[in-house]
Amino acid sequence: MFGKIKYISDNKAIVEINKEGNVISNLMNLHVVFENENSKILGEVKLVDEEVITIELLGEFINNKFIPGTIKKPTLNSTIRVINPDELQIIMGSPDYNSLYIGKSPIYNEQNIYVKINDLFSNHLAIFGNSGSGKSCSVSRIIQNIFLNKNFLSYNANLFIFDAYGEYKNAFKTISQINPNYQYKFITTNITEETDKLLKIPPYLLTVDDFALLLNADNHAQITILERSLKLSKLFSQKNEQVEKLKDHLIAKAIQSVLFSNQNASGKKNDIFTIISSCSTENFNLNADIQGVGFTRKFAECFKIDSKGEFSESVLINEYLAKHIDDTLEQSISISQDAYFTLKDFAAALDFTLIGEGFLSNHIMQDSAIILKVRLNTIINSKNEKIFNLDRYISLEQYISSLIINDNKRCQIININLEDIDDNLAKVIVKIISKMIFDFGKGRKVRAAIPFHLIIEEAHRYVTNDNDKFLLGYNIFERIAKEGRKYGVILDLISQRPVDISETVVAQMSNFLVLKMTHPRDIEYIEKMLPNISSDIIEKLSSLQPGTLVSFGSAFKIPLLIKMDLPNPLPYSSNCDILQRWKAN
Repeated sequence: MFGKIKYISDNKAIVEINKEGNVISNLMNLHVVFENENSKILGEVKLVDEEVITIELLGEFINNKFIPGTIKKPTLNSTIRVINPDELQIIMGSPDYNSLYIGKSPIYNEQNIYVKINDLFSNHLAIFGNSGSGKSCSVSRIIQNIFLNKNFLSYNANLFIFDAYGEYKNAFKTISQINPNYQYKFITTNITEETDKLLKIPPYLLTVDDFALLLNADNHAQITILERSLKLSKLFSQKNEQVEKLKDHLIAKAIQSVLFSNQNASGKKNDIFTIISSCSTENFNLNADIQGVGFTRKFAECFKIDSKGEFSESVLINEYLAKHIDDTLEQSISISQDAYFTLKDFAAALDFTLIGEGFLSNHIMQDSAIILKVRLNTIINSKNEKIFNLDRYISLEQYISSLIINDNKRCQIININLEDIDDNLAKVIVKIISKMIFDFGKGRKVRAAIPFHLIIEEAHRYVTNDNDKFLLGYNIFERIAKEGRKYGVILDLISQRPVDISETVVAQMSNFLVLKMTHPRDIEYIEKMLPNISSDIIEKLSSLQPGTLVSFGSAFKIPLLIKMDLPNPLPYSSNCDILQRWKAN
């Protein structure tokens, strides 16, 4: 079949067809070996015409190991033969303790393909493909294979699936039937079954950055407001006499600054009553009693304007304010590490922030703050408020544990369903939970002792080039992509539009499973972002069958075509059965 070698370049060899020899009916994508006394070079058939065969050089077999790369070239007198079973097993892996079954080869009689668990799962992974190409089925099958692996009990796995459409519930709900040590947890914003768990996010564990994302902040003035509000929320959570005095101090300082302003009495009165309406205490409300010498006035009565355009009880007001001002109070109250507060408490702290010095008369700050207040109150008054409503304090470690534990059993698959909330809130929730997991991973004494996989479905909706880098100085997915592997936090992205995903994140992916892709922009993007990808792989992407993918990256010795098995059970990802739905009963 193979004749003389006519030409060898950096990564290709042109070989004559020996028409007198044994004929192999289908040469395309077949692997061949150039063998001589000193070397065995692996190549793949890329082009066949009537006279010659074009073979791409892939690497070299040395001592029963495959070394990718084409530093050494075959000689012109090398013997050319089809790869043998032993060499094929080196390329496609074997079923040992360290390996996981992925799928079958459509080229070599459906031979099983295995990858080293560490090579695939200790690095970031991207799964790309058109709608209907088999992404959800491929992801489901790979995860099912993890737990079907009889060589290995993956009890300590932590697979967090951010499920945009609730597709994976059916695929994993029977995992305990494989082994009773395996458990599955479905967390959702809309409970429909008894086994569903309501998604909860503790507001008191959120950082300034988290609140900035939650409230869609868009300028640095809002960050300053949120920092102050978060500090006051933690101070006010203690609910003791010192805290009540601090509230009185803040209100008194705000009223005093209004009194010292250059407004007329009517304008001052309006501002003071606005302060009292948004922030009030037992000592500062419209009906509070203010004791004078031999008489008592209600707080509101002190601001009657006399014929001279002044407050009739200005002396009494100033004396009352002076009694409640203590600039040392805030520094004397320590912030508790386990401060508990709700979103409503945060909204109250935001009101106190806005009457504070530097905020009250600053129109830019006030405008920025109103936007935050509106967005915060929108969440508080919506059905999504229940997501942030917890009745007790738990630490970050306890919160992460609560996500993993279900009915006192450890869960390996945690499916967070986001189909019932809008895209903006869903993106924020994915970012917040991912950041919490990353912070938890960074805080472990033993680095990467507890690995987490963040499997993000519809990644083009969440892992994007947002305003985060301008506002916060970083994007959490880019940070995880760059640093996460050191702490055992791994990204697994699933998307039909890779062009919409952050380039920084895609550039950090080590392994790729690419199903059929036809959109020119996406194909061009993959070719541009992955400099080591060959033109042959790019050509294959538009002609793949559903459920067949091209795999390449650090877990694969060479790019391989893999035919995925159907998952059992299937995810909820199939098309609507129009014929059945249209049919009359």
